Amino acid sequence: MAAALKASNGWSRPLPGLVGLLAGFLSIVLLTHAIKSLPTGTAYAIWTGIGAVGVTLLGMVSHGDSASPWRVGCIALIVVGIAGLRLLEA
Repeated sequence: MAAALKASNGWSRPLPGLVGLLAGFLSIVLLTHAIKSLPTGTAYAIWTGIGAVGVTLLGMVSHGDSASPWRVGCIALIVVGIAGLRLLEA
């Protein structure tokens, strides 16, 4: 979603902006389904963590953002935290 909104260039390119809005809507729909089986706080933490990791990795791959070992390590910590939240919720 964030990558599409960035590509819209301040809404001067409406198609990527609309893709971003659609992705955001779909993301919230999926979050509402996750809340059915997980506590709200856990579901929201996982949702935001996945989004943060996804956008950061996309930036590294397609926009040349830094992929320093420290940055990759911090992303790994987020992934471990997401997995831990889900696994400990059982």
